[in-house]
Parts: sequence; structure tokens; C-alpha cells
Amino acid sequence: MNIIPRDIPPRSVWALEQAGVHPLLAQLYAARGVTRPDELDNALAKLLPPSGLKGISEAAVLLADAIAGQKRLCIVADYDCDGATACAVAVRGLRLLGAQHVNYLVPDRVVDGYGLTAPIAQRVFEQGADVLITVDNGIASIEGVAHAKALGLQVLVTDHHLPAAALPQADVIVNPNQPGCTFESKAMAGVGVMFYVLLALRSELRARGVFDAATQPKLDALLPLVALGTVADVVRLDANNRRLVAQGLKRVRALAMPAGLAALFVASGRQAAAATTFDFGFALGPRINAAGRLSDMTLGIECLLTDDPARADELARTLDGINRERRVIEGDMREQAMLVAESLFDEGDEPPPAICVFDPDFHEGVVGIVASRIKDKLHRPTFVFAASQAPGKEHELKGSGRSIPGFHLRDALDLVAKRYPGVLLRFGGHAMAAGCTIAEEHLDTFEQGLIEVAHEWLDAATLQRRLATDGPLLPTYRRVDLVDTLHQAVWGQGFAAPTFSEEVEVISQRLVGEKHLSLKLKHQGEPVDAIWFGHTEPLPAKVTMAFRLDADEWNGVRRVKFFVEAVQD
Repeated sequence: MNIIPRDIPPRSVWALEQAGVHPLLAQLYAARGVTRPDELDNALAKLLPPSGLKGISEAAVLLADAIAGQKRLCIVADYDCDGATACAVAVRGLRLLGAQHVNYLVPDRVVDGYGLTAPIAQRVFEQGADVLITVDNGIASIEGVAHAKALGLQVLVTDHHLPAAALPQADVIVNPNQPGCTFESKAMAGVGVMFYVLLALRSELRARGVFDAATQPKLDALLPLVALGTVADVVRLDANNRRLVAQGLKRVRALAMPAGLAALFVASGRQAAAATTFDFGFALGPRINAAGRLSDMTLGIECLLTDDPARADELARTLDGINRERRVIEGDMREQAMLVAESLFDEGDEPPPAICVFDPDFHEGVVGIVASRIKDKLHRPTFVFAASQAPGKEHELKGSGRSIPGFHLRDALDLVAKRYPGVLLRFGGHAMAAGCTIAEEHLDTFEQGLIEVAHEWLDAATLQRRLATDGPLLPTYRRVDLVDTLHQAVWGQGFAAPTFSEEVEVISQRLVGEKHLSLKLKHQGEPVDAIWFGHTEPLPAKVTMAFRLDADEWNGVRRVKFFVEAVQD
């Protein structure tokens, strides 16, 4: 591990401090590219205007006409947390804006696969819908959209995934990443795109005289869901996404949120009044995702849609149980997958530049998480495959991949598909996460193709694990009140949570729970407790350490504690 302190531009720090930003926060924000105080203004009025999104005016007209004509609307969702929150935002928002007939359909991961397929379009039609709206999917659904159009359905695609060369022939597409869209925030999650469509629809309804500024519904009630989906989908938290998340967190901390979110906080043992992005990403998000991985995402969506606290509590407890089951399955799979991955190279040697792992006993709902764990440990782009459980598709493998900086996973899949025609049956995704389907007989060819691309794209420096940190922590900042201040800020992908690094003395160390290292350190001459989760190897007496700040409570007294992230090799 190579620990590298970030550059901290002094001019930016000075400008932020002059605007009243705390000196520590000023350093942290400047190191993450913030140069002006207005970039930290999270007011709703600072959101990028919806008009910048290509197709959004046409989408607003389509939906306003549909509401006026009392047409039946059906949302086709995705089975992850972004898709579930986007679906809940769509259903709640459209009803708020006057739609009388709004239903939804979420594909089954095993039976249906991903996105709007022709059979899904057929089911939407048979349910009596007039308008089909995709959320968090659809940009690659050329056949599904064509089938829906042939059945006479109007189709609105809302998505954020990267498009292929050809676009589906939908009535309207809203996607910041589609060709010709000049919207500044390309990193918006699917739930954010749908929220923006609702903002544009409300504006269109105002123009038609349906509402005025005083009578229009308040869509900010949807922001807790927008924040959850945005964080859980691990999209880059640019300034616009940070504003969406900050506004959602503000409402959650004020306990102004849907009943299902409140119940999920209780089920996960978290305090909504002190909610953080960490809670969204590591407590609530996984519980929603677990439904789509192992069961039926309808459970997750219903939890987000219900306004009945008792029903919400029941659904949240069910989701918590499914997540516990997911953790067991994932743990077993991770051990087996790691054995397979480590068998690909001799002990002491470097791993290959890309990793592909398959086992007939793997569960396809958990391959993405396992790929992420292997990627974290070996620092290599990783694909984990499981046998398809769909009827008639037993010969197919479904893979989920996770990548490292410098290796665009979706582009890599595209190149493999061009070099080895017919190997990839389906694929899609982003730079850091992607999925694909291949025939089992082509697994070796796929692995060979991915490794070829990795050899070409990745050099020794990129393959070296690096951790960017915020450098030394001044002793005056080692305070509980500053821990709370840091926790209240918005951190996430592309705007990393503060991690400090410097040399410390290790006074004592012991194992707790057989797999965590509990430490007593001397930091800048003063004692502090620390823990390194998932690490069991003893440390030398002096070590350069990267750590995050946290606090624990003992006998009513709160004290700062370090969470160790890494040590310098």
C-alpha cells in the first residue's frame, strides 16, 4: 500500500476560510477540488436547472398529457437500491402531481434479467398500461422498447447508464449521458434523473394552470429517497449530487421521511436524527439491495412506498432478515472465490492484471459484492460469475465486475466484444462497475480477452495500490465535536471521507473477535485507541498509518477513536 497525501491548494483554503468555513473543513474541501465557497452552498435553489437535460421538456409534456388524459402509467424499475428508490420517487411523485393510475413492475433478477426486455414490455401491456416509464434502465433496451412501441405503448426512458452506439426508439429519452446532452452533472443516479423529470413535469403543469406557486405539490418530500439511491449507487458526488444528498439528509435528520426509511433506520440500529452518508451506503442501501439479490425487490419498493408505520416496520424487519441471509451467503462465496482467485498466481507473485472467478455453486445475486471484495483485496479489475438460474438459460453465466481507477470496465467489455464476436451475449454498466452474460463455454475466452485489455491499459503504477489521504491530523483537531462535524458533511464516491495519515507509535495490540486488531497508539505524544477491522497481522512499534476519525462512548464519556484504513508497506 502506497499512502499519498493529497495536494491542498493554499489559495482555495484561504478563500474558504475567509468565507467562514472551519479551517479543517477548508483543507479537506480544497483537497477535493472545491475552490469557491458557493460550491458548498447546498440550497435547493443551487441545483442545476432541469432545462439542461436533453429531452426533459418533451418528457414533461408527455407525462402532463398522460395525466390530463387519465392514462395508465407503469414504471419499469431495476432491482437495486437506485432502481427501487427511483421507482418509489416516480410513483409517489406522479401521484402527488395528479396521476390517478400509476403502477410499477420490477424484473426478477433470475427469471427476467436486467432492464426492459420484450417479455417485460408484454407484461406491462397486459396489465393495461398506456405509458411505460423506465427508471434506472432502458438506455440499452432496444428490443424491449421496440416491442412496447409495437404494442402501442408510449415509452419514456429515464436512465443514467452509458449508452451503446444505437439508442432505443423511445418516444422520449432523458439521460445525462446520451449523445447531445449538455447537462453538467453526468454522474446523476437513476433516482436523480427521475426526480428531475418530476421537477420539469411540475413546471409544465404550472404553465398549463393546473397549479400555481402556492398550490403546487412540494417535491422536496422525495429528497430522502433521492439521497439514499444516490449514495447507494456509488455515483460520483459532484456538486449537484452533493446538494441532492445534503437536502435529503437534512430532512432525514429532522425525521421528515417516508415511514419505510424510518423503519429501516430502526431495523439497522442507526439513529435517523444523526444520519450520515455512511448510514445510506452501509446500512439502509444493503438492506434494500438484499431484496433484489435474494428475493423480490417488490419488498424493497413497497417498504419505500408505504405510509403505514406498522407495515413499514414489518417490511423493514423482513429486509433485515434477507440481508442477514445475504451476508452468510456472501461470506461463504467470498472465501471460495478468494481461493479460486489466489490459485491463479503463485504465492509471492503479482496477481494477473485482471481476475475472473466462477464456481457452479455461486449465487448470482451476490456476485457483485464478492467481486468488490476481491477487487479490494487484490487491487485488480475483477469479474465473478455464477450459473444462470433462469429457465432455459442454464448454459449461460451471469457476471458482475468491479474495477480500479484507470480501468474503464464498460469500455473494456466493449473492446472484448469487438475482438471476440459472440462471446458477450449482453453487457452494460459504468467505469467502475459492470455486468455481462456469456455462454459457459466462452468463459476462458472472456478471461483471456479481459486480461489482454488489462495488459494494454494498466501499467505498474496503476496496479500499485494507492490510498490518497489528508495528511497529518493536528492534535487540536482530535476532538469529539469535530468528529461530529465531519460526520455531518456529505462524503462519498469522488468526494472521499476524510482519511488522515502519519507515523504513530503502537503501544499495545490485541485481537478482538478473532478477526479485528484493537490498538493503543501514541499520536503526537498523546494516547488514543484505534481498531483495524478485518486485520489480524501484528504491527511494528512505529508505523505510518492511514486512519479515519470516529468516537465511542464509555461510562457516558465520548472519546475520539481511530479507524485504521491501511499502513504503509
